[in-house]
Amino acid sequence: MSARLLAALLGLSLLATPLLAAAAPAIGGRFALTDQEGRAVTESVLRGQPTLLYFGFTSCPDVCPTDLVKLASVAATVKKRHSMAVRVVFITVDPERDRPEVLKAYVNAFSPDFIGLTGTPEQIADVARQYHVYYKKVPIGDKGAYTMDHSTFVFLLDARGRYAAHYGRKLTAEQLATAIGTALTAR
Repeated sequence: MSARLLAALLGLSLLATPLLAAAAPAIGGRFALTDQEGRAVTESVLRGQPTLLYFGFTSCPDVCPTDLVKLASVAATVKKRHSMAVRVVFITVDPERDRPEVLKAYVNAFSPDFIGLTGTPEQIADVARQYHVYYKKVPIGDKGAYTMDHSTFVFLLDARGRYAAHYGRKLTAEQLATAIGTALTAR
């Protein structure tokens, strides 16, 4: 192979690396929301310890409560096995109904350590977009009643608030605790 051809191939490979890295979407970012105490918070609330981040809504009849019970169990298991506290943060996709006082009662039902976040519809749309979370208001029945359709991923963030991994609903609490413990101890 000629030196000229080798240099050209090397140059192309160096150009391709940033292009491939740029193709992966960023997950997470800056936000301004309101916590369950009515305090303004930013993404800094996600720093200081690993976080399990979940998007849902308090009127959810079964999926969200089931997932939050699972996350409480996972956080307790990771703490017991790895001596590592993992915070759970719940961000509503239904800011019209999920005001701070509603969130406070809801998240406290699962754990007094959970954090609930809400905001304006625009703020929620912004943070959901940053995490690539789908949600949509779905009318049911008459008189303006609705439910929310939404994705149900659990996002693992490291102690610096950076995206580390995400997990689907099919994992049991045991499988999720093992995956999270492995991810956190590998960092």
